Amino acid sequence: MKRIGLLMVLMLALASSVWAQRDPKALEILDAMSAKYQNIDAFSAKLVYKLENPSERLNETFKGEITVMGEKYRLKIGEQEIINNGSTIWTYLQEVNEVNVDNYYPEDDPMAPAKIYTIYREGYKYSFVEEKKRKGTVVQVVDLEPDNKDEPFFKIRLTIDKDTKTLLNYKVFDKNGNRYLWTVSDFDPTLELTASHFEFDPSEYKDVEIIDLR
Repeated sequence: MKRIGLLMVLMLALASSVWAQRDPKALEILDAMSAKYQNIDAFSAKLVYKLENPSERLNETFKGEITVMGEKYRLKIGEQEIINNGSTIWTYLQEVNEVNVDNYYPEDDPMAPAKIYTIYREGYKYSFVEEKKRKGTVVQVVDLEPDNKDEPFFKIRLTIDKDTKTLLNYKVFDKNGNRYLWTVSDFDPTLELTASHFEFDPSEYKDVEIIDLR
């Protein structure tokens, strides 16, 4: 009898693990969100970035804005601006008026803005957490966990507007106790941009020092 009981426990644990990996409700929510963004040529949004670590008494908040077109993006956050045209990335530091130029390797940037909408498709378990009302909006919360245990983070939590399928925020939990929260507002999917928007133009930054790391 004890062996049968242990076998049942193991079978239930295995079933729970498989369910967490292929939670159909979570997949439905993620696919709907992904489809929405895949049909948008370009968009802009305002961002609030928050870094928290309770044990270190760390609580920092930065505001910014972003524009995205496919794999290209332009992000301003705090005193830093990142411009990425898909092959080259420029990081401008306002405090010292310098820009670092480097080659861009998409595989080294798993949290790139465009990837957050499709990241769940490979290498992640996904599970539905809850549905709740937040400031009059019904939101759905989904957790992603990487299959690769060597990743520096162990969970990404997405909060999605149930009606519009818009990603409202995502929170990354790393193994050092840091929590990185990105909150999106003023989402505008009607932009018409050209590739030049995602190129660094030195003429717009007086006396900027250019450091080429390529």
